[in-house]
Amino acid sequence: MLSLKKILFPVDFSERSSGAAHYVEALTGRFGAELTLLHVVESADYLYGTIEFGGAALNDFHAERVAHSRRKLEEYLVDELGHFQVRRVLAEGDPARMIAEHVEKEGIDMVMLPSHGFGPFRRFIIGSVTAKVLHDVHVPVWTGIHMETAPPLDVITCRNVLCAVDLNCPQSEHALGWAAQLAEEYGAKLMLVHATPAIESWPAKYYDKEMAQSFGAAAREEINNMQTRLGTSADVCIEAGDPATVVRYVAEKQEADMLVIGRGSASGGFGRLRTNAYAIIRHSPCPVVSV
Repeated sequence: MLSLKKILFPVDFSERSSGAAHYVEALTGRFGAELTLLHVVESADYLYGTIEFGGAALNDFHAERVAHSRRKLEEYLVDELGHFQVRRVLAEGDPARMIAEHVEKEGIDMVMLPSHGFGPFRRFIIGSVTAKVLHDVHVPVWTGIHMETAPPLDVITCRNVLCAVDLNCPQSEHALGWAAQLAEEYGAKLMLVHATPAIESWPAKYYDKEMAQSFGAAAREEINNMQTRLGTSADVCIEAGDPATVVRYVAEKQEADMLVIGRGSASGGFGRLRTNAYAIIRHSPCPVVSV
């Protein structure tokens, strides 16, 4: 059974945070979790280290900035989160490092962190804080793009869960297990998607229709074996092409409410998804949980 007892929600008071709060409310309420709102004020040394500024004036300015952030944090989403057990924590330092430290110190089960992209010509890039958190923490990380346009709480559902499977990444089996538990919790339909190499990425003399079929058949057999080990029986969609494009296409077609992907440890990687994980997150039509 999936257990989310402690959820960490780093906030920056932006429209993205306010939109993501709708999903935070939904998951917190569903699992009866303890919720922590964390706001990180970047340290004065980090922000103003190169500015020729009097020490006393700098200290006063930063102190007022911290006090202002504390007031905002105490007032933020008070009405929306009034029914939950909420802790509000203000920290100073590098945001990603403070998030990772809080996860370890408090035994957090999930981080919920809205992010953003930087335009169509930098499709592999997501917010730097999100990228660092994905690398540094060892618990599931929920993230969503364009949360400033998130739907209201009363229309958020979880009827279709999609899990992207990378057969070169051992973490994919863990991700599938996690996705299956999430689907069971919500009574949702679970579907798996896997991207095989595209035809255009291979020299014609080494690639033909028969080879493409063999790739698909081998992948399906391996996925079936994985499902047998985990006791799942989800439908499987295998498409050739760029992983981010394939995952988005299937997510849109299946009207996925949540996408689950596996990720390696800080010393490992994302397997075949490694170079595409940020693109998958950025282009996903629904929130993504990386496990």
